[in-house]
Amino acid sequence: MNGAVDFAELGFLRAAGVAPKVRIADPLANAREVVGHLEALREADVSVALFPELGLTGYTAEDLFFDASLLKGTVEALALIVEAKVPIVAVVGLPWRSPDGRLFNCAAVVGGGQIAGLVPKTALPNHGEFYERRWFASGRGVDLEVESEFGVVRLCPNQLFQLGGHRFAVELCEDLWSPQPPGAAHSLAGAELLLNLSASNELVSKADYRRDLVRMASGAWVCGYLYAGAGVTESTKDLVFGGHLLAAENGVLLAESDRFGLNGAELIVEFDLEKLRHDRMQNKTFADSPRPEGHRSAAVAVAPPRLERLRRTPDPHPFVPKDEAVFDARAREVLAIQSAGLSRRMRGAGVERLVLGTSGGLDSTLALLVCLDALEQLGLPTGNLEALSLPGPGTSEHTRTTVAQLAAATAISWSEVSISEAVSEQLKQLAHEARDDVVFENVQARQRTQVLFNTANKVGGLLVGTGDLSELALGWCTYNADHMASYNVNAGVPKTLVAYLIRWYASHRASAALAEALQRVLDTPISPELLPPEDGGGGISQRTESIIGPFELHDFFLYHYVRCGAAPEKIAALADLAFAGRYERSEVKRWLKVFFQRFFDQQFKRTTLPAGPKVGTVSLSPRGDWRMPDEAEASRLIAAIDRLPDTH
Repeated sequence: MNGAVDFAELGFLRAAGVAPKVRIADPLANAREVVGHLEALREADVSVALFPELGLTGYTAEDLFFDASLLKGTVEALALIVEAKVPIVAVVGLPWRSPDGRLFNCAAVVGGGQIAGLVPKTALPNHGEFYERRWFASGRGVDLEVESEFGVVRLCPNQLFQLGGHRFAVELCEDLWSPQPPGAAHSLAGAELLLNLSASNELVSKADYRRDLVRMASGAWVCGYLYAGAGVTESTKDLVFGGHLLAAENGVLLAESDRFGLNGAELIVEFDLEKLRHDRMQNKTFADSPRPEGHRSAAVAVAPPRLERLRRTPDPHPFVPKDEAVFDARAREVLAIQSAGLSRRMRGAGVERLVLGTSGGLDSTLALLVCLDALEQLGLPTGNLEALSLPGPGTSEHTRTTVAQLAAATAISWSEVSISEAVSEQLKQLAHEARDDVVFENVQARQRTQVLFNTANKVGGLLVGTGDLSELALGWCTYNADHMASYNVNAGVPKTLVAYLIRWYASHRASAALAEALQRVLDTPISPELLPPEDGGGGISQRTESIIGPFELHDFFLYHYVRCGAAPEKIAALADLAFAGRYERSEVKRWLKVFFQRFFDQQFKRTTLPAGPKVGTVSLSPRGDWRMPDEAEASRLIAAIDRLPDTH
């Protein structure tokens, strides 16, 4: 990037979890280590740095916590961090003795040469290998204004800290593991980011539990969650600490560190807090939950730096898992959802036969596979699928051959019914002579749908729709033609995922003959085949992606607009990163404008969609996930795209 984009203004906050080397009972040495990390993180444009629990003394100081000289040295160490005035919010752990004589396990929030607040730990583990109550008092219910070397500082667990336009809160280790974590109340009070200073020792499988705990907390509270655990340089007399650093965002693990490093560790991540605000608005369970009373708010005297680059690279294919094992499970689940929906629909309609228009393209092929699974689930023969190939003026020999191969490999009932004569008759009745306009194309599409519905009546079957989620977003279907069906099994599947599902099926479930036919489908350009073939021969002349743009871009736009609520400026900036070296900014702008124009103009088609199963977090069903007026204006969004620079 050249500085034209500031990702901080687009809602991103860069934070770091740190597991530094610790010298037990040597606060000044530990403070110098903290300042060293802060100076390095400053160069990385980090806004918030989180350090482990009791990191200024070492968590394993044990009865030395009662040593007055250690407590005095801890205050001096904290002063060293405050006076360094590194322009980063530092959240450090230390023991703090209050004027009333109690000793608290605290987090100090430091920024801009000030202490914004002290947060005491509320849940003190006193079981197994932990015995914190020997030294510390619980901070539950504590709300004190403490006179200190740093002025008056609030000591209270229920605090929110403001950093620019963002809000974060702090909890300490066992607080998260308790039945009523304070992080839940912090999130409901407005904290978008939770920071956890921890000293969780390592046991067999404990890291898995800890990872799930952090990830699920971020999902339940719709927040970002950063966790910093004490490292190996703590005492290993009876326990070993791993320095586990974790970051999660609304149920998704963003990153984690390696464990057991003797030289400390850092984990730098960006949280998309703007997306979290969008998710909280949409999540009515979160929105309707009672808000806690008594939270106090304090501003941190630090301004977040510009972020001209992101460390997290947006996934160019957000609907498709990168990990092969994850995708294997995802593919099985998507197909199971689709086929279960269809088989239940068949049983409800009291039918045992299915009708499907097969074109040799991606969508109808996926629908065919789903039909086969549904018939198998109901114990019905594959011959109960009545597949029709409906060649017309735009049909190529390539796709006709593909359909024949699919039929032969699956033993379905298959027939070919030419619509050319009927189309010619309809055009003659309309006195329409053009062969390259929307009338010519739509007459074909509607004729096919008429034949399919009539065939369904004839055999007593259910007409299965094939249009996918991406086409629904763009309105790339003919109203009251391929737009309509008895049940659309692909309504929740974006185009990028359709291709991967077919490829997966070919590799994992298909016979050799079917795998060969499926590969032929995958190698075929995406086309509605409504214009005459190239040179009057068998080639495909109409390429969908050359008309409306690459589906991988449109799926990216769809995800970030509908799922994340992102504005065009943010979508374009993220696309620049995700597709670096593949699409220039001018191309991104061009197709982003097409996406928004069509998404708004074509809503009327989505308003009257047939039923179909939701399979992922993005759905455009007018009965549930996406309700939008047909007359909504896209002009505001188009104007924002026009204002974007043509280069980045």
